[in-house]
Amino acid sequence: MDEARAFWVVAPGRGEIRAQRLRSPALGELLIRARASAISRGTETLVLRGEVPQSEWQRMRCPLQEGEFPAPVKYGYAVAVIPDDVPDRRAALAANMETAINGLWDGVPGPGDRIAVVGAGVVGALVGGLAARLPGAEVELIDIDPSRATLASALGCRFAPPQQARGEADLVIHASGTPEGLATGLAIAGFEATVIELSWYGTRVVPLALGGGFHSRRLTLRSSQVGAVPPGRRGRWSRQRRLALALSLLRDPVFDLLLSGETYFSALPECMALLAASSAGVLCHTVRYD
Repeated sequence: MDEARAFWVVAPGRGEIRAQRLRSPALGELLIRARASAISRGTETLVLRGEVPQSEWQRMRCPLQEGEFPAPVKYGYAVAVIPDDVPDRRAALAANMETAINGLWDGVPGPGDRIAVVGAGVVGALVGGLAARLPGAEVELIDIDPSRATLASALGCRFAPPQQARGEADLVIHASGTPEGLATGLAIAGFEATVIELSWYGTRVVPLALGGGFHSRRLTLRSSQVGAVPPGRRGRWSRQRRLALALSLLRDPVFDLLLSGETYFSALPECMALLAASSAGVLCHTVRYD
């Protein structure tokens, strides 16, 4: 194989597939053929829409990125050796699983905690599924889509729409990607609880209601970002060790419930445009390399 193909964002909202010549592998290098990957509904759709803030152009560079933000740019970051007992499509959840692991590390939940996860998308569902395995933990997965109740139950979580979410949470993890979801998270947090923010908003400005009981309840709002292992674990956990953990957790077939549609790579430009415009009802949309 002497030619590769890659998806490029060529203008806000528009992508195309470009071919390029491959050089021969150098000593110690391998030629790898991709079989499946997943579309990040957060980062990659923001990149497609041209909504990466200029302040983050350098911090968000990927090791194999070509071009520059906002466009044209080739952007992607998931390359890993997959265990034999993890199917290709499920393995495509690895980057999201790393994000979920980091969110829990940052939140420091404990046995018996009342944990609220706002947003039952891929990352929120993964967080909920992992948190539900803590001894005695009471995990509530909160979403505006009532159809996510079945998913929540399969993951071992209680489900609630925002208006029926239980209050006095010991830990809230927000992953809805909406200001309304963050407001819900702040509203249901208990006294001196922590709200972990996993959503990334790109260039959008998010209003916060920090009046009311925010100060009297002594709440903590903390960001969590997968680009670095949290400080308390950084000395022992490399990003490679964290990725290995993420892949090992994906041995559980319950996470197949997060896999929704699949698109062949040749149709990716059209698919990305549709997902960037509206991703309603979509969980993890995967790409099959033809």
